[in-house]
Amino acid sequence: MNKLMTVLALALAAASLTAQAADEKKPTAQQAKMTQCNKEAGDRKGDERKAFMKTCLSSKKTSQQAKMTQCNKDAGDRKGDERKKFMSECLKG
Repeated sequence: MNKLMTVLALALAAASLTAQAADEKKPTAQQAKMTQCNKEAGDRKGDERKAFMKTCLSSKKTSQQAKMTQCNKDAGDRKGDERKKFMSECLKG
């Protein structure tokens, strides 16, 4: 009976730890962006920092789909390897 109680207690403890780990959440996209902007802000202070953070947090990155559309337009009549190389370079930028 004691062994059963010990095993049951250990199982409950393990379940509790698993539940706590599940509660820890990954940062949201906005939180990740805030972290990145803070790093980029560096030693800026006061109004300069506020202006930088406002710009950094409000800027939108070009989506991959939008980038692909623009690169396809820019590629024009290129064909084959020339087009592949151009698209590769364009999508990296």
